[in-house]
Amino acid sequence: MSLLTKEQLRNFISENNIQSIPDLYTSLKNLFKDTIQEMLEAELSTELGYERYDKKDKDTQNSRNGYTQKTVKTQFGEMEIDIPRDRQGEFEPKIVPKYKRDISGIEEKVIALYARGMSTRDIHDQIKDLYGIELSAEMVSKITERIVPEIKEWQSRPLEKIYTFIFMDAIHYKVRTDGHIINRAAYVVLGVTIEGIKDVLGIWIGENESSRFWLGVLNELKNRGVEDVIVFSVDGLTGIKEAIQAAFPKSEIQRCIIHQLRNCFKYVSYKHLKEFSKDFKAVYQSANEEIARDEFEKLKNKWQNLYPYAIKSWENNWDVLSPFYKFPEEVRKIMYTTNIIEGFHRQLRKVTKSKTIFPSDEALEKMLYLVTMNVLKKWTVRYKNWDIVLNQLIIMYPGRLEKYL
Repeated sequence: MSLLTKEQLRNFISENNIQSIPDLYTSLKNLFKDTIQEMLEAELSTELGYERYDKKDKDTQNSRNGYTQKTVKTQFGEMEIDIPRDRQGEFEPKIVPKYKRDISGIEEKVIALYARGMSTRDIHDQIKDLYGIELSAEMVSKITERIVPEIKEWQSRPLEKIYTFIFMDAIHYKVRTDGHIINRAAYVVLGVTIEGIKDVLGIWIGENESSRFWLGVLNELKNRGVEDVIVFSVDGLTGIKEAIQAAFPKSEIQRCIIHQLRNCFKYVSYKHLKEFSKDFKAVYQSANEEIARDEFEKLKNKWQNLYPYAIKSWENNWDVLSPFYKFPEEVRKIMYTTNIIEGFHRQLRKVTKSKTIFPSDEALEKMLYLVTMNVLKKWTVRYKNWDIVLNQLIIMYPGRLEKYL
């Protein structure tokens, strides 16, 4: 519903001689300033209990005491407003709070632009073009620092008692540290709740991969409330298998089949790649582990002499590559690959691709957190056929899920 009638709008246009968009912008800016000024006057009248120049209704020893000029930042750029004062110094306006000089919501806009991967220079230019406000790179950095306590709170928040699936993988970035550019890994842990909803449980930056590091991450999850995990789906992360077995000894460990294939393809000549890939397809698409073993033996006899390292990689990791064979198709689709976390990584890269080097670990952490929050807003739908998946898990792991339902 329109706040003004057509006649009022016509009068507004006519009285302000609006003939272009800049004319409209200027008129709205003046209207905004006049409205703010009137709201301040109304606030003080309410505080004192009488209208301006209406002293016959005055019932207080306090009174108006002139104005203090103040420059504030608004969506229409910087403007001067007059803050009314009272003689006893008790008046604290709500519309323009004391000490606050930004009433534009500009900080929220800066954070939103930062979350889209814009550099501090780009944000400076955007804010200046739109609102006529100068924001230095240092100021942008200070504004985004507001979310640091929020990140710490999110990273330590309580978690669900049980997760049906947890996916773990790393994404790498370049960060400037002590004048040097070094590689940093952001280790992402993504969980699927008992309701079938995805959630990012945490992101750890800069640690070296080892069983000790991963055990620390898993123990942190336990300290935040996680009691049980049915299946861990992981890439060939250093030390991850040993850490999971130590922290969650009852959990299944499934190594990502897609990553395993990519790794062994490195040892295969391009001219054989298509045929080799087709033979392996018969292995990982087998109906059960027994058939898969038979298909693998056929493949091994065919390719062992040419590509022994590719074959050996599967043999050495069969215990963590084979768990998915005992599950039906609906469960297999979820657990046999870490595609879910790779999809999340693509969302991160989409935003961070313009940042070839991050100035600090904290800058990287801030951006990854903001992107994560935007992604999580879209993760509201549970997995397809989740009822089938959950019932299969309940049957296969009696007593572990029922108490949490």
